[in-house]
Amino acid sequence: MAAKKKTKASIGAGKRITVEQTGSSIRRPKDQHATLIGLGLGRIGRRRTLPDTPAVRGMIAKVAHMVRVVEDQAPGSEK
Repeated sequence: MAAKKKTKASIGAGKRITVEQTGSSIRRPKDQHATLIGLGLGRIGRRRTLPDTPAVRGMIAKVAHMVRVVEDQAPGSEK
């Protein structure tokens, strides 16, 4: 049997992770600035929800000093 190809829809269908930019990319190496852009960030306070893949985790690790992972609350668990 042929191997099943992964599509964008099937990749993004799993777990999700929310990342918020906490630090500026001014006076940082160009590759770190490019990593923030690749994550969909670029301004302090901006948040993006991304698929939880090893590639995204690696990008977050590269700029860990400028971003934080936001813990989302499940709907209906508000106090």
